[in-house]
Amino acid sequence: MSVTNTGFEADEPFFRALLTPYRSLGRTGFLVLMGTTTFCWLVTGAFFLAHGAWPVFGFFGLDVVLLYLAFHMNYRAARVREEVCVSRTALDIRKTAPSGRHEDHHFNPFWAKFAVSRHSEIGITGMAVEAQGRHVPIGSFLNPDDRESFANAFQQALHKARS
Repeated sequence: MSVTNTGFEADEPFFRALLTPYRSLGRTGFLVLMGTTTFCWLVTGAFFLAHGAWPVFGFFGLDVVLLYLAFHMNYRAARVREEVCVSRTALDIRKTAPSGRHEDHHFNPFWAKFAVSRHSEIGITGMAVEAQGRHVPIGSFLNPDDRESFANAFQQALHKARS
């Protein structure tokens, strides 16, 4: 094994995690919900329109539009991503905003501290990597079970990088 090859193996990440928010309603479910809501709006609105109560038709339509906009904003917020990679020589965190803008953070795993905030009833309420005067929160959008699982795996990866 050459010196160059040894350096390459040390830089190879042995821990990779892609953190994404959980959304319980997928694309098909959203289409079914919006189709059903639109159908109900048309049937009910047509009934009121036929009986001369035309403002009800418009207000029902406004409800459908507001429901669509709320889900649109929710799905846009779900585009957030955090990629965490750990190797023997580097700890890299890439945060992607819903707009697509990237923010990269690079740490030395020997100096990085993984800070976890816990609540006695809820569990983990916050996680962050701290080093060299920087504080980078990670996984704020995860549910408590996913936070716990990620925290355990990430802590083991940092321990492996340091040993």
